[in-house]
Amino acid sequence: MKFAPLHPRFGKTVENVDLRDVTATHLYPEIRDLFEHHSALLFRGQNLVPDDHQRLAELFGPLENRDAMAAGRDVAFEIPVVSNENGDGVLGADSLHVLNLQGNMLWHTDSTFLPVPALINILVARVLPSHGGETELASTRAAWADMPEEMKAVFRDAIIWHRLSHSRARISAELARHSAMTRWPDRPWRAIWPNPVTGEEALFVASHAFAIEGRGHEESAALLKDAIAFCTRPEYVYSHVWRKGDVLIWDERATLHRGRSWDYREPRTLSSICCSVTEADGLSEVRIV
Repeated sequence: MKFAPLHPRFGKTVENVDLRDVTATHLYPEIRDLFEHHSALLFRGQNLVPDDHQRLAELFGPLENRDAMAAGRDVAFEIPVVSNENGDGVLGADSLHVLNLQGNMLWHTDSTFLPVPALINILVARVLPSHGGETELASTRAAWADMPEEMKAVFRDAIIWHRLSHSRARISAELARHSAMTRWPDRPWRAIWPNPVTGEEALFVASHAFAIEGRGHEESAALLKDAIAFCTRPEYVYSHVWRKGDVLIWDERATLHRGRSWDYREPRTLSSICCSVTEADGLSEVRIV
């Protein structure tokens, strides 16, 4: 493997690797070590079919199956797609589905509203528009290291509450009322997530965050807004311009991310698999007992 910086503060571009060849004993240990230390990895020129994508994700941990979580029973896993298309073609910009995609354009961390948060997202480019549609990552590990002590003091021992419909209400009140957005109870997590391998801390926050325990709603909103604004300053952000065959993965414990807009008359499809955290990934550090 060869490496190059993805961003001056975090991330690596990894070369000379065919992800179809990765197994638990071949290349995965090296990739996992890079993931723990650098939070984001880019692999270009890949040819992952869905089975390859799923097999790679399973090396990182349990596949996040939201339908099974919601149902409380086994439901067959299907690879989620992030797309403005369905079987009938490109969807209208005012459809609830596309409005939900616009919710992903808020700075967020996946799955903070679920019973178990995500460890990783493995995103694969499938269909790309002619312009736009970038994915941006921000390192909450680098930002936390630089954050002024006065701001850190707010979050060091804080508990943050998360709600999916909170972020969706910023896009559309109708979208926020949809059953898919309201089926998850409010979820509390500790605000700081230390990496169990490196010991480095990161701020665990998202657009889904709506309250800091023990503080009023207006104060919470202002503090959360300021923290996300600090973490997403240009010096902490990597903007990825997609090419066909790109595979971008990131550590949900130590980054924020967002999509960028494009001409919705053009199709854009990415396939996305998240894996859930386990105790080995530091779950007990953020879980509220």
